[in-house]
Amino acid sequence: MNRAKVVVVGSANMDLVAKAAVLPRAGETVLGGEFVTVAGGKGANQAIAAVRAGAATGFLGAIGSDAFGVTLKARIDAAGVDTGLLRVVYGASGVALITVDAAGENTIVVTPGANGAFTELTGPELAAIAAADVLVAQLEIPVETVTAAARAARDAGTRVVLNAAPARSLPAELLDAVDLLVVNQTEAVAISGESRPEPLLDAVPRVVLTLGAEGAWYVDRSGASVRVPGVRVDTVDSTAAGDAFTGALAVAWAEGREIVEAVAWACAAGAACARKLGASTALPTRAEIDELWSVSRGPDPAA
Repeated sequence: MNRAKVVVVGSANMDLVAKAAVLPRAGETVLGGEFVTVAGGKGANQAIAAVRAGAATGFLGAIGSDAFGVTLKARIDAAGVDTGLLRVVYGASGVALITVDAAGENTIVVTPGANGAFTELTGPELAAIAAADVLVAQLEIPVETVTAAARAARDAGTRVVLNAAPARSLPAELLDAVDLLVVNQTEAVAISGESRPEPLLDAVPRVVLTLGAEGAWYVDRSGASVRVPGVRVDTVDSTAAGDAFTGALAVAWAEGREIVEAVAWACAAGAACARKLGASTALPTRAEIDELWSVSRGPDPAA
């Protein structure tokens, strides 16, 4: 089987992660524990998730000219992602301030930095999108850039997977170019006003509604409606579980897997990620996903 080609367009942030027994309330200071700095941003995370899941993966985005930018590029490169088209713009890189409690729940504040300057796709960037099997995008960069990338992919016959996070309403021009929409319930409400996936089919042909530890719900315009159960693990940090899910889903779909099987495999990827602390450092390898997916399905009846 030829290696799938995935291009991710999106954000790169330096994640500053602090663990604490509980998340602080407004005006409260709590004593923390472990602190780590990790390459993150939904775009970079999903690019690393895709390459670890087995795809040849390119990343289109922007980093700052600061020390965080140097570290971000080095870490994304080290993960095996092609950063040949990654832009460097003068100023600060994007930063995410993340607090994680003992149950693995988190709060996140993101300052966009260089991500906000990622506009007007270049010829080489458009060519990379056209050469891919799947384009993956999110909403931590200007929506105009996401729309331009999605429309270029549609024109070239490249499938478009949009993870519509952070939650916001979306222009029809973007939704018209999406082949598969990945949202959680909050994001679904922001787009359609409802927390179920079916209303989103008015805008896109396929929807995956992620349900955290409960798995995911897939629907499409052919009438399919499938609840895919989650994979139970001891959760350490759920920060990048959604990015692991989206990256793995894109890879499985690019490889030609049946879509419901791709969603199930992606659920195993999200669960495998949640077993570790951090964002990009927690993203699972293909072997880790396969192992957890195999265990979750039980014995092969044909064996």
